[in-house]
Amino acid sequence: MSRIVFASNNPGKVREIGALLAPVGIELVPQSDYLVPAAEETGLTFVENAILKARNACEHTGLPAIADDSGLEVDALDGEPGIHSARYAGADADDADNLALLLAELATVAESERTARFHCVMVHLRDAADPTPRICHASWEGRILEQPRGEGGFGYDPVFWVPDQLCSAAELLPEVKNRISHRGRALRALLQELAER
Repeated sequence: MSRIVFASNNPGKVREIGALLAPVGIELVPQSDYLVPAAEETGLTFVENAILKARNACEHTGLPAIADDSGLEVDALDGEPGIHSARYAGADADDADNLALLLAELATVAESERTARFHCVMVHLRDAADPTPRICHASWEGRILEQPRGEGGFGYDPVFWVPDQLCSAAELLPEVKNRISHRGRALRALLQELAER
């Protein structure tokens, strides 16, 4: 079984992505197992930040790496929080802080104008100098609720309404979320790319 380092310390992401990679003979190892320091996300796009994270993991481990960069784009906020989604309310903000700020920013916005989408970019690098990274993108359309709903998921899931499921992302069963979400679809596209490489 080949090993790929995952440029994240998020245990939920490691578990989800590892479960999808195992059947195709790939062992996913979190970068924390190698004491990899977090990459500085200085890019201006999801693609740039995902490449920065993957390259950082490759440089510190000598292994191929997968990284994702994802975030929420809200139309009424001109695309914010976007690449700043994880630190929308500040560098030390947590999910609750980010949610509170988002809802405050949208307090006077009508329900019909609260359209939004999640984006996820997945990147695979064979090594730190790989000149042809594999890059896959997926998005997930929805709108922002006025109040959080559900106990599952993480991040903005409790306020992200999924129209075709008639619930928030935080109310979805994990297997359903993995099938239809931006991250699940981006990863499956990347797996297809790797199978053809």
